[in-house]
Amino acid sequence: MTRFDRRALLAGAAALPLAGMLPRAASAQRGALNYWHHFTSTTEFKGLERVMALFKQRFPDINVTQENIPNPEYMAKMTAAVVANARPDTGMVSTERSKDLVAMRALVDIDSRVRGWSRFAEYSGDAWAGASVDNKIYGIPAFTFVNWMYYRKDWFAEAGIAPPKTLADFQAAAIKLTDPSKNRFGFSMRGGAGGFSFVLDMMESFGSPIVVNGKPAMDRAKAIEAVTFYAELHTKHKAVPPSAPNDSFRQIMEAFKTGQTAMVMHHTGSLTEIRDAMKPEQWGTVMMPAGPAAHIARVSYLYNGVMNPRNVDAGFSWITYWAEPDPALAFLEETGYFPSSPRVASDPRIAGNPIYAAATETLKIGRLPVNFVGGAGWSEQVVLPEFQKVLVGRATPAQAVDAMMKGLEAAVN
Repeated sequence: MTRFDRRALLAGAAALPLAGMLPRAASAQRGALNYWHHFTSTTEFKGLERVMALFKQRFPDINVTQENIPNPEYMAKMTAAVVANARPDTGMVSTERSKDLVAMRALVDIDSRVRGWSRFAEYSGDAWAGASVDNKIYGIPAFTFVNWMYYRKDWFAEAGIAPPKTLADFQAAAIKLTDPSKNRFGFSMRGGAGGFSFVLDMMESFGSPIVVNGKPAMDRAKAIEAVTFYAELHTKHKAVPPSAPNDSFRQIMEAFKTGQTAMVMHHTGSLTEIRDAMKPEQWGTVMMPAGPAAHIARVSYLYNGVMNPRNVDAGFSWITYWAEPDPALAFLEETGYFPSSPRVASDPRIAGNPIYAAATETLKIGRLPVNFVGGAGWSEQVVLPEFQKVLVGRATPAQAVDAMMKGLEAAVN
């Protein structure tokens, strides 16, 4: 399979035994684990290396081998692995993919183990929601995604404007700080891979829900208003780089770091990269701007799950270790990702650092991402391509939203 096809997957998986019913391999293999992940940046890889080194000190008889799977290919490769009965031992589980992974029988039910885990009570219900299906838990929070915005403090000061608090402020700042003669643009728009999340955020900010009680719930008029607003940063105001329709994580970060753009939306995981590339007086962090109907600031968790029961004991040790203070803080130091445990996140090295103030405030209002079976495929294969069509002039916002709504109906039903 070259792309994630939910129906084909479920048809193939139906013929396989449940993950929990697969025979356990010989005990000699229990000390060897492979871990699938979709880290992309140098800082993320450094963070992973530190976690693995600390884990080896604690569990010298368990050997972990990391395998990097590009994020756009993750679900397709997982699909193929499930159909071939060649699951990895452990792997990343993003909130928007968790229900699909459970539906395809790619995750082992670890509910009883989790509820008996010593750190279980440290987490709120929201922390478990992203990895739970039918009240059963399939993953452990590894770290927290806290969405915020980086901005050029020096450019804003030079222009005499304050960091944006609302989307109206954000649009005005993006336009004002754009100067094509200097190859400067107000905003790094992620119109390429991964950009769907910001489109969905815009829709909810303008008052359109996505799914309510398992049913499609998009408000067509409000969704069109949101898509129009966001797309016009490129199509009308020219306040983003011309490459925006194809720009993904690496492009938007490089544009900001090299002085091409004034603002970029991402999460705390890119903090170290920004900090290492720029002078302290050049940049700052601010909460995501509030929309006309809602203040949408995503707080989600990246989970790790056990995917093959042959190594479930060692696998559970590996995925729970990420929540311990030493690896969590080591990962924070390398990447900027917040620890998943609120107890660890209260460490003075975080709570006492003003650069994290915007993230701390976001944690108080943050919303979980859209999450339903079929949601990952719909987001990546319908929402993003339809928005890109608007950016390049091949569709109107109304046409794009109609296609998104039709795709949502098909995905949910």
